[in-house]
Amino acid sequence: MNLANKIIKNVKELPELKQIEVLDFIEKLRLKTERQDNIEWSTLSLSSAMRGMENEQSHYSLNDLKESFS
Repeated sequence: MNLANKIIKNVKELPELKQIEVLDFIEKLRLKTERQDNIEWSTLSLSSAMRGMENEQSHYSLNDLKESFS
């Protein structure tokens, strides 16, 4: 019997309210995993995009970044 089947078998033996708790826990774990995957992908993407640019001279000054209103 594989792991998923063991989990299903054990959940089926629980009262319905406990099954609902198990489902809530599984959904929280899944969301947490998805968020972690997204964070890791974002970090990887940014670091890949900026690779080799650490020592480049900037063509802009702080004054270029300021907004001016007339």
